[in-house]
Amino acid sequence: MRERLLLRYSRIGFYLPFEGEMDMLPLLNQALRLGKSCYLPVVPRRFQKHLYFTRITARPSWYINRFGIHEHWSPRPIRASRLDLLFMPLVGFDEEGFRLGMGGGFYDTSLAFLGRRKIWRKPYLVGIGYENQKVKQVPRDPWDMPLDAALTEHQLYRFRRNTLSPI
Repeated sequence: MRERLLLRYSRIGFYLPFEGEMDMLPLLNQALRLGKSCYLPVVPRRFQKHLYFTRITARPSWYINRFGIHEHWSPRPIRASRLDLLFMPLVGFDEEGFRLGMGGGFYDTSLAFLGRRKIWRKPYLVGIGYENQKVKQVPRDPWDMPLDAALTEHQLYRFRRNTLSPI
């Protein structure tokens, strides 16, 4: 199931695990072997919220950001709107596809443009977490962007018409 996601999309946003988040490195390495363009988020400077994404290169240049997370430096970062698929960490997700994050608002701000699109929706949003993080309902705000799917260690859920269904 995870492989189908990788095969379908070209520009894929990942993240590096932090504080107990699910490890994306095996999936990231698989995408790189498939020749996909893989990107990692860059946390913006203080008082800014828009994430940029940098493409992983053959000779990566790493540094640690203000939260203690490793980031990849690239001279040409892109916005989330240029990605085809975006894997996002989560603290929890609910049956309607809403995600609870760490509370920084970086993904919400970076994906706000999706709320203005009526038909075409890109990137495809996949929350990454553990099965025990699935709850009946997470707290929501008007700016929260629902997920298209959630991937746990057991299965991939796709969200349609406000229902949770395993693939």
